[in-house]
Amino acid sequence: MNTEQHPHLTWLKSSYSGDEGGECVEVAPGSTAIHVRDSKEPGGARLAFPRSAWSGFLSGLGHRHL
Repeated sequence: MNTEQHPHLTWLKSSYSGDEGGECVEVAPGSTAIHVRDSKEPGGARLAFPRSAWSGFLSGLGHRHL
């Protein structure tokens, strides 16, 4: 995991997240990593996980892969 910044990412928020804000994360698939940020602070810190690690995480949750 790292805090590498990429300005041209398309950020996605879960369809389960409401418009009221709250505690949500957003993800953005990159060419080699999946990037994660806090939706309340889009310009703040970001994490990047290798695609293989993200796939393993989602498999453990029983969700589809990005």
